[in-house]
Amino acid sequence: MTSTQKVRPCLWFDTEAEEAAGFYVSLIPGSRIVDVARCGDAGPGKAGSALMVTFELAGAQYLALNGGPIFKFTGAISLSIDCDDQAEIDYFWERLGAGGSYSRCGWLEDRYGLSWQIVPRRLPELLAGADRAGAGRAMEAMLQMGKIDVATLERAYAGGA
Repeated sequence: MTSTQKVRPCLWFDTEAEEAAGFYVSLIPGSRIVDVARCGDAGPGKAGSALMVTFELAGAQYLALNGGPIFKFTGAISLSIDCDDQAEIDYFWERLGAGGSYSRCGWLEDRYGLSWQIVPRRLPELLAGADRAGAGRAMEAMLQMGKIDVATLERAYAGGA
């Protein structure tokens, strides 16, 4: 399968590449599985099992490799989802975090160990706003959050509690 995307992230899984790719495309609109390359009799995995899954998330292509237990994800790499509103933040936070773990400032780790940032589009606007004191208050508020709450950020920016 040839891609027009010159650079594609490759996500290393133990054995869950096809399952994880299916999960991600089921959650994110405009996503799909493009191709699944399966192992043959020569391996490296069990014949018929997925070796490499090519998938798209909102039009961007990714590779998912079943490479075994050698490497694990760390928080040093994450995928970020820009959310239009609180309902979208809530949707991704709940679904991607289920079976994983929640962190601070909109970060979570999904059930496969991959880190995600669930970020409102409004956040960079507030942090770069003309009211520098308001931007500082919004940053302070965000640093206290797990899941980002847009209304709380906007109140902090405006000077409210």
